[in-house]
Amino acid sequence: MTGYHLAQINIGRLKSPMDAPETAGFADNLDRINALADGQPGFVWRLVGEGANATDIQAFDDPMMLLNMSVWTDVESLAAFVYRTGHRDVMRRRAEWFHKVEVFMCLWWVPVGHVPTPQEGIARLELLRRLGPTTEAFTFREPFPAPDTVVAPPPVLETCD
Repeated sequence: MTGYHLAQINIGRLKSPMDAPETAGFADNLDRINALADGQPGFVWRLVGEGANATDIQAFDDPMMLLNMSVWTDVESLAAFVYRTGHRDVMRRRAEWFHKVEVFMCLWWVPVGHVPTPQEGIARLELLRRLGPTTEAFTFREPFPAPDTVVAPPPVLETCD
């Protein structure tokens, strides 16, 4: 067991306001997908604003920019939710509701019990955008182990002399 959990942020710039008919497919799925996340093995926490989601949190100057953040026990638990639940089907429709953003998702390790802030998440996204995947900000494609993960040394091979 590690003393770290996995934090994630994802952002998107809406093509239409949240209450527009063009965005209804996204808005109508929020409660269902958030409830699905809340019940997943490995789920720890998610960012919530005045409602049951984070769509009213204004972390950017642009009111059309949305963010979502959550904390999970490990990469595998988050990946299982993102890619092997109903979340995947909604995520596949992202282009209907959101403009393309260069770097829209970032992962990083936080000490158990730490609740990341939107400003922290945005800073990690910027770090990923500038430097690419590092131990401080990474992606599913290039994950890094928790800082206190012990990596076993390679086996010593005996030679026959």
